[in-house]
Amino acid sequence: MMLAAVIGAALAAIAVSLLRPPAARTSVAAPAVTASSASGSGTVRQVANTNLDATQIYQQDSPGVVAITATGADSEDKGTGIVLNDEGLILTNDHVVQGATALSISVDGSSSDSRTATLVGEEANSDLALIKVNPQGLGLKPLKLAGIGGVQVGDQVYAIGNPYGLEETLTKGIISALNREISAPDGAKITGAIQTDAALNPGNSGGPLLDSQGEVIGVNSQIASDAASVQGSQPGSTGVGFAISSNTVAEAVKRIEAGKGVSYASVVHAGLTTEAESAGSGSSGTPGVGPEAQSGQEAQGGQEAQGGQEAQSGQEANAEGQGSMILP
Repeated sequence: MMLAAVIGAALAAIAVSLLRPPAARTSVAAPAVTASSASGSGTVRQVANTNLDATQIYQQDSPGVVAITATGADSEDKGTGIVLNDEGLILTNDHVVQGATALSISVDGSSSDSRTATLVGEEANSDLALIKVNPQGLGLKPLKLAGIGGVQVGDQVYAIGNPYGLEETLTKGIISALNREISAPDGAKITGAIQTDAALNPGNSGGPLLDSQGEVIGVNSQIASDAASVQGSQPGSTGVGFAISSNTVAEAVKRIEAGKGVSYASVVHAGLTTEAESAGSGSSGTPGVGPEAQSGQEAQGGQEAQGGQEAQSGQEANAEGQGSMILP
């Protein structure tokens, strides 16, 4: 049996040299490329190709991706975030920020552009969270969430993130499968996930999975690995990564903004309370937590909450039988 571990945070103990990307970046419009296509009548028509190449994707979208530092009582973890609007609203994985006592974001790989962020809300059942930062002077560019109705296996995709603290790293791959099922750290099932072979590593969690138009179709969240996590290290890319689909993201953002999101700490606390009630009175209800959260709580029995930190490192995750999951 493979073990699940949080990969959403690249440990600060890893000694790496951060690469500073070029300071000046410009947005690139879709190329005006045409291709000839012969019709049945023998006439030739021009078909526009609106796909962007990897360089154009990076230049267009990297201003909409930030590095997140989540500081806890005994740790400093790294992740990635997606800029959603001009007011500084940023989307990331809940496992990147859960339990943090302080949050900050940086852009361009520059510490001079680091800025304190605040937690807006969490939706632990979908492993998603919103944070907010004062965007003034940061040059942030909101990215567009696209529906996945037209997404197909084999489509080219791109990931921008901060693997091992290396900010604004671009990788590419294809969609390997659709409609996978993965587990959030609180045990809730996340359906409709996108499987990709684009390289995802610790620090990529919360970053965008982009289509050939540079639009966000998923939030990179997990990789599958048969390697057990060793203390102080985390397995890297295996070519089997998973992103939470933009359809799931859109619904989670609505719940968070409406104040209906569920925090990881509240789920664990409610699960422990229910266990105690069951032992004392046979009650199985969980006040204040929905059915989706309750279904995940059964896997939490006897687990230490550890202040909302990564208590789920040994939890088995379910990705259509793919094996153990690492949260990048």
